[in-house]
Amino acid sequence: MKITSPAFENNGNVPAKYTCDGENINPPLVFSEIPAAAQSLVLIVDDPDSPSGTWVHWTIWNIDPKVTGIDENSIPTGTTQGTTNFGKEGYGGPCPASGIHHYHFKLYALDIKLYLPGVRADSLEKAMVGHNLDQAELIGLYTREK
Repeated sequence: MKITSPAFENNGNVPAKYTCDGENINPPLVFSEIPAAAQSLVLIVDDPDSPSGTWVHWTIWNIDPKVTGIDENSIPTGTTQGTTNFGKEGYGGPCPASGIHHYHFKLYALDIKLYLPGVRADSLEKAMVGHNLDQAELIGLYTREK
């Protein structure tokens, strides 16, 4: 399974457009090689470099496994978004106080659909236990000067 973006390469810089310094919209993402047995996909975007611990920027689940990606500034039909560390549902782009941060776009293929309200990432991850068929990751970097 793979996750890529036409906006940035793995371990490349996330364009400012997709951060709090720009339009703060989600970047386009492309999914490929999804397992045939997958019933749904989950995307979790987080920043483990945050001084307060891993900062969750976006969670979205029940993505149809036939979906080949997510367009810029959109979400696939029929999906659910969770509450981020910004205290709201939906995408919140990179916005570090200073220095370089690594943003992990983690895609999971599950053997079930998840019927959860807009929960936080920890509850989502607990519900995924034992149901992960495959996973892929794309890392984007963003640097903010002091």
